[in-house]
Amino acid sequence: MRTTVVGAGVLGTMHAWHAIERGHEVVHLEREREARGASVRNFGLVWVSGRAAGAELDAALRSRELWEGIGARVPGVGFRANGSLTVVRTPAEEAVAREALDRPDAAARGLRWLDPDRARALNPALRGALSGALHCARDAAVESRVALPALRAAMEATGRYTFLPGREVREVGPHLVRDDHGVRHACDTVVVTTGAWLSGLVRELAPRLPVRRVRLQMAQTDPLDEPLTTSLADADSFRYYPAFAGGALDALGAGQPQPPTAAAHRMQLLMVQRLDGGLTIGDTHEYDDAFAFDVTEDPYDHLRERAAELLGRPLPRIRRRWAGVYAQCVDTSRVVHREQVLDGVWLVTGPGGRGMTCAPAIGEATANEIGW
Repeated sequence: MRTTVVGAGVLGTMHAWHAIERGHEVVHLEREREARGASVRNFGLVWVSGRAAGAELDAALRSRELWEGIGARVPGVGFRANGSLTVVRTPAEEAVAREALDRPDAAARGLRWLDPDRARALNPALRGALSGALHCARDAAVESRVALPALRAAMEATGRYTFLPGREVREVGPHLVRDDHGVRHACDTVVVTTGAWLSGLVRELAPRLPVRRVRLQMAQTDPLDEPLTTSLADADSFRYYPAFAGGALDALGAGQPQPPTAAAHRMQLLMVQRLDGGLTIGDTHEYDDAFAFDVTEDPYDHLRERAAELLGRPLPRIRRRWAGVYAQCVDTSRVVHREQVLDGVWLVTGPGGRGMTCAPAIGEATANEIGW
């Protein structure tokens, strides 16, 4: 079977991966020279801890399993099973963690409570004040800026994969894709995975797409002079991730409001160490399109302050800042929007901030549904 995949972010790349794994031939089209969207503007987190119970958690756990296997075969993706610590400092924050630990899926997520000494033993860089931490052993990380080229190189080695960058798709029909070079790609199946690009061709294929766009701001620092042995989150992440919804979170929201900057920008702190030692930190959430074209400094001040509180020391100098936009299903309980828009043509979009976490399982589910 011949498959054409449109879009070379992590979602498209994982669809190509599963097609190759099942013995098919793949032509992979990307309008940029290299993916430049949300797939490379993220933490590289495989984030199990915060996923909603049910289909979303199942997808995250399956993806975690798939990422580990892929990482063993393709070391260039930088997979590491580093886990995470969500640091708490008040009784109200601890109550949210304890409520999560009492739920039936806590063991599947690999959750446990650590007192301050045990948290610091697991991550010695954690020298700030804390009352404890929620440890998730199932969380992991990959190197988002280099993972996609590494995966493509592995697929190219099969002789059944062709990557064509700098090709914008102009027409999609049953068994056919035409790009802006005038080349017509005949195939049995087309999978369109164009991320936050929801206009033009995508609108023609699905005029009433139930997906919105979300903007974020993030940054990366110079190398930290010691290992950050786990990913780190502050308790504001409880407010953002659906796994923690419940009475304790409601009480936290009522009794412990976020600082004004964090509230205004819908912020949490997540911090992941890259393989070069730098720290990726973020992030903000903006839902009202059209988005600003510039980045705002106040959120970075907040991130630096909060990260310094966790580490008990100032952050290294910020080396780069960026904004990104991703596509999210309006019904956030759905892992992704998957739709057959024409005979043999599938549109897959809207994983939200779960793209890096869930893409392997999403690609596998599409492959199963198509019958590859």
